[in-house]
Amino acid sequence: MNIDFSGKRVLVTGGTRGIGRCIVEHFLEAGAQVAVNGSTPESTAQALAELGAGDQALAAPGSVWSVAGCRAVVDAALAGLGGLDVLVNNAGTDTESSVENIDEEIWDRIVDTNLKGAFFTTQRALPALQASHGSIINMSSVLGLVGAVDESIYCATKAGIIALTRAHALEFAPHVRVNAVCPGVIDTDMLRKWAVYMTGSVEAGYDILGAENAFGRVAHVREIAGPVLYLASDLASFVTGSIHVVDGGMIAD
Repeated sequence: MNIDFSGKRVLVTGGTRGIGRCIVEHFLEAGAQVAVNGSTPESTAQALAELGAGDQALAAPGSVWSVAGCRAVVDAALAGLGGLDVLVNNAGTDTESSVENIDEEIWDRIVDTNLKGAFFTTQRALPALQASHGSIINMSSVLGLVGAVDESIYCATKAGIIALTRAHALEFAPHVRVNAVCPGVIDTDMLRKWAVYMTGSVEAGYDILGAENAFGRVAHVREIAGPVLYLASDLASFVTGSIHVVDGGMIAD
């Protein structure tokens, strides 16, 4: 069964690369109009040029680490789309560092982008989503469910996203559904940096990371985009407050 988003209006934060970019591509293929968010006008414009989707895609640039940035992103999306049916809070950042090497600047950058950004983007988009009986998908991580060495801030923010999802699902019901996706090891720039941090090379790192799940591999970004579209669709009309783990069985053991 194909999922049809014709006539639907979607905002994807962090939509210029990695998981977010693939989510944008899948929504476009399904017929949606998509507001693409990148942290700068330049990165957003480049992504739109590469997508080649014409009027079906529009720019909503801005960094979601600040409240003003969140508002600007949502306002650009609403101005271009005329409303909103789906919000994907995907923008995020990370660092690879032990606790001893973390300073306040690093803490603020990660927490503000990953957690504050999702909250205040949701806040600004909520009236439009309530009007359309829309859907929110928050991007968490398996690291919001388990720990990892040198990832304490990232783990904390992704656990916060899970808690935020459950609270907002109750608060916004029945008019807006809110769900989270927890990816495992997915081939992105962020994971490649982590692999190099671990072992000195992407290939060696991926061998170790892939061996930690039942499939024995690192996933492709499209394997996250599919669950996101499902959660945004009418196929998931009775699904809210759920945490969808997409990790190849990594934490099932």
